[in-house]
Amino acid sequence: MYSYKIAIIDDNLAVLKTLKLVLKGVFESVITFPHPSALPSLLEAEKVDAILLDMNFSAQQLDGKEGLNWLRYIKSRPNPPAVVLITAFGGIDLAVNSMHEGAEDFVTKPWDNDELIKKLLKAIGKIENLRSEKETLHEATQLKDRHETIRQMTLEELEKQHITEIWDECGGNQSEAAMRLGITRQTLHKKLKKYGMI
Repeated sequence: MYSYKIAIIDDNLAVLKTLKLVLKGVFESVITFPHPSALPSLLEAEKVDAILLDMNFSAQQLDGKEGLNWLRYIKSRPNPPAVVLITAFGGIDLAVNSMHEGAEDFVTKPWDNDELIKKLLKAIGKIENLRSEKETLHEATQLKDRHETIRQMTLEELEKQHITEIWDECGGNQSEAAMRLGITRQTLHKKLKKYGMI
């Protein structure tokens, strides 16, 4: 069983029930909603790994625009979950549009259970990779900024920053801080006074 949380949103209650039966033995948590109006509170309150989203919720509208609108909403959120769209009225143009709007994949009804599970897992993997890349990029940017800041500091500023960091890590223990800095307690005391730290 995969430790992922899947949300299924479809106005057909029979489809919801069937999909829940299919997925509950595969994923740790499977929750269902008959309408996407539940999405704002769901995304606010819980971490969802993937959303299986129907594309039509009004009998008069079968062009998938409702699903695309909700897809845009989901993808506008910070750290959005993977989205796999599902519809009985699928077509190449609709599939292409949904991918352009940020969907990870697209499924038509009736679906193949094994294929659906594969697509959900692949979609979640794609999102996890994107998040990992973003985190790595963020860390690299922070390191670059820190390096640039350090390059612009004077030797005195660098010394003060280093002493401050060690002093804080040692909880104000002069003996331990002096030992870690490789200087005597007397020298440390002078530097602490010089930098207004005592």
